[in-house]
Amino acid sequence: MKAAVVFEKGNTPQYTDFTEPVITHENEVLVTVKAASIKNLDRARASGNHYSTENEAHQPTIIGSDGVGYLEDGSKVYFFSKKGTVAEKAVADKKMMVSVPEALDFSIAAALPNAVMGSAMALKFKAGIEPGSIVLINGATGITGRIAVQIAKIYGAKKIIVTGRNEESLQTLLELGADEAVSLQLSEEDFKQKIRDIHSRTPIDIVLDYIWGHSVEMILSAFKGDGTFSHRTKLITVGGMSGDTIQLSSQILRATDIQISGSGLGSWTKEESSVLFTEIIPEMFQAATEGKIKIETEDIDLKNIEAGWSAEIQSGKRLVVRI
Repeated sequence: MKAAVVFEKGNTPQYTDFTEPVITHENEVLVTVKAASIKNLDRARASGNHYSTENEAHQPTIIGSDGVGYLEDGSKVYFFSKKGTVAEKAVADKKMMVSVPEALDFSIAAALPNAVMGSAMALKFKAGIEPGSIVLINGATGITGRIAVQIAKIYGAKKIIVTGRNEESLQTLLELGADEAVSLQLSEEDFKQKIRDIHSRTPIDIVLDYIWGHSVEMILSAFKGDGTFSHRTKLITVGGMSGDTIQLSSQILRATDIQISGSGLGSWTKEESSVLFTEIIPEMFQAATEGKIKIETEDIDLKNIEAGWSAEIQSGKRLVVRI
């Protein structure tokens, strides 16, 4: 079969022949793949820089962690696999499969779930979002941030504040459901004052962060209390595009009712992961079918994986390999 294969960690995937996968466990099933998205996770795993690959021995590897295709009985499914998905055939875990509505385009079905994992899981399980919650999404102009805005709205957020550097993208977020945008291009003091003013008017319940780094330092500084009672805020980090570390004053934690945690692979319980596949992704597939969630894709053919892997993808779009 044809597949996108990395022969050396860090190298560009190659379009090549590869041995067809074989079912080795009763919980596995074979899928004829029609589309698979390329995400930061896939790039990090292909380069060997993701924490989930630290103990893996080097060997030729099919890229991709999820995809959409057909089972032998004709059922259309989204699936997750640790054995690679950007190929004509893939092995799926039966417990990590979701039925896909026939009306939903393959590219949308392939692109949406990872963004759902990076937003709904954090909002639902880590932040405990409720109808009426005030949500700040830091670094919201990327693909997952855009989905987070729409899912926060579905979950009943009363107000959604977004931050980002791209002014044009920030404006499009207002069209997707955000209520207020704060540019990270502002001076440090202006940015912090803007966050203070918003927090004073409408106390922020949840900060969903996609970039970490200095922007989070500024947000925490803006939240810092003065010794009187402060509003409880949960800050959930999902990504670290602006840096993997921050400087955090212990005074902020002592003077502010803030809880900091993360959301990602390894941080979810087995029960939460099960709900992702049995409830959350199906719900969001249906929302996308009904036009309540919008996601843009940049589609390439499997045979063009080498060029597509290195191509610059427009901000807010997900690269999808069609097979």
